[in-house]
Amino acid sequence: QVQLVESGGGLVQAGGSLRLSCAASGRTFSSRAMGWFRQAPGKEREFVAAITWSGGRTYTAASVKGRFTISGDGAKSTVLLQMNSLKPEDTAVYYCSADGGKLGPVAEYRVDYWGQGTQVTVSS
Repeated sequence: QVQLVESGGGLVQAGGSLRLSCAASGRTFSSRAMGWFRQAPGKEREFVAAITWSGGRTYTAASVKGRFTISGDGAKSTVLLQMNSLKPEDTAVYYCSADGGKLGPVAEYRVDYWGQGTQVTVSS
């Protein structure tokens, strides 16, 4: 059974930083990319960032570009999200995700696996 387990969420003041971690496990697990989404109360889940293992390319949503940085290790199936200069509007449940496609170039990120989510709350 595949599991994605997040950690690192919490409460922080505006302007502060948090780092989210995610580790995937499972005998059958493999991925070509991993990433993060978030969902604020009353809003749809939205893409935050992703990283591909072939070429190490990263993609970041415009709303967090310059503040959030994604990194990871495909061999270890781990992904990190460094969040700096946090704003109250970044408050959401953050979900780790993985694209279980065959290793190679990624034309479109496809979510095959989800983590359970970790709460990030930014106070003003």
